[in-house]
Amino acid sequence: MQDTSKPVYLKLRDKIAAAIIDGTYAEGGMLPSVRAFAAQEGANPLTVAKAYQQFQLDGLVEVQRGVGMFVTRGAAERLRQSERERFLEVEWPAIRNRITRLGLRADDLLVKNL
Repeated sequence: MQDTSKPVYLKLRDKIAAAIIDGTYAEGGMLPSVRAFAAQEGANPLTVAKAYQQFQLDGLVEVQRGVGMFVTRGAAERLRQSERERFLEVEWPAIRNRITRLGLRADDLLVKNL
């Protein structure tokens, strides 16, 4: 379920956060340039810059002037923890309510035939 009301810069932020968590952008590694990421995502570079700026303000990336932005040490674990908290506080209650509303049981949720 995709949240269409979420601002584009937050959608991009979520995509970058997921890539840091899963190691696509490793700690100490460089993020794509604003222009490159904007082209890749079909987004406005100013929107990407806003997403990147939030990572910088949160201390998850650091800028090396004239070189680029690099993922800081510990960023993946900090992001993983904040994503866990957001899931449990924001997303899970809605999912749990829908499960209850639909009358599903835990064994109904197990993948039976992959």
